[in-house]
Amino acid sequence: MSNPGDGPEQHQAPLIEHLIELRSRLLRAVVAVLVIFLGLYAFANDIYLFVAQPLMALLPEGSQMIATEVASPFLAPFKLTLVAAVFIAVPYVLHQAWAFVAPGLYDNEKALAIPILASSVLLFYAGAAFAYYAVFPLLFEFFTQTGPENVTVMTDINAYLNFVLKLFFAFGMAFEIPIATFLLIASGATTVESLSKKRPYVVLGCFVVGMLLTPPDVISQSLLAIPMYLLYEVGLLFGRLARRKKERRELKDDS
Repeated sequence: MSNPGDGPEQHQAPLIEHLIELRSRLLRAVVAVLVIFLGLYAFANDIYLFVAQPLMALLPEGSQMIATEVASPFLAPFKLTLVAAVFIAVPYVLHQAWAFVAPGLYDNEKALAIPILASSVLLFYAGAAFAYYAVFPLLFEFFTQTGPENVTVMTDINAYLNFVLKLFFAFGMAFEIPIATFLLIASGATTVESLSKKRPYVVLGCFVVGMLLTPPDVISQSLLAIPMYLLYEVGLLFGRLARRKKERRELKDDS
């Protein structure tokens, strides 16, 4: 017989508590982004100049960046500063997400999730840094030197911002490949041997993704596709190491 006190209200109480906690975590994440944004806004123009430096350093003499829209001188730095605030706040935002879901995880899941979250953040930052320091100089040098002689390069600041943000995101996500590969192996969805046999398809897929996410030139496509494939190999390596560790642990338990 069911307890008279076990009514719908008692079943709804945990759900309401979870929703309240979720709202609290979301508000903390939003507040963190806003605080960082307000702290960075005074340097909005400096941040934009820093991001634009790879192109500005290669512009021909007499060329400069321009604003073709009335509000672009304000909106472009504003948009970039907001993106930078989100970028900086990612560890704290993920911490709030982790604090919300962690109570429902087993100990072995927690032990696996913490390094995966930390490495995901670091790899995304590494991808963005690789794009800025390695890809942008080569890419913009190619663009600024291959145009017709009588064409003056004067890039719109808003168009440039959209272009580099797309590349930042593309390279940041591409650097997450080792995590995705490792998770596929660790979850049992596939094996190292199966993924190793698919190398030709992976190489082709990397260049297709590079073609879709980067400008239509071989240099930028290769600069994304080649690191993607190398990171895929890194994921396979970690998958092999995790499998060997698991096998050794099982042998130890059996003995």
